[in-house]
Amino acid sequence: MTQKEIHFTIEQDDEKIPEKIYWEATDNPNEGLEESKAIMVGVWDHFHRGTLFVPLWTKDMEVPDMKRFCIEMLGCIADTLRNATNDEIMAAEIDEVGMSLTRRLQKEVQALQGK
Repeated sequence: MTQKEIHFTIEQDDEKIPEKIYWEATDNPNEGLEESKAIMVGVWDHFHRGTLFVPLWTKDMEVPDMKRFCIEMLGCIADTLRNATNDEIMAAEIDEVGMSLTRRLQKEVQALQGK
């Protein structure tokens, strides 16, 4: 049996707001810590039959990037659902929400650039 590991290191300010997020994983082709601006980790708690969810982002992450990150996470959820359950209908509905939010975000970014 093989074992895989993912480690996160979070540097916080005095108010416990993340300033830096680092990660490393056994399957990462790059060696050592990689810096990131945000992570989202979800764990299924089978005992309570619910999801434990930890979203973290650094205070210098820009709002449009955070929105894009959330939209892309929806795409990952759709792909996971599609692969794990073969439920194409539910996966397609999640993809539609992601596409709609992408169009909205594009308009927001264009409006910001026009100012």
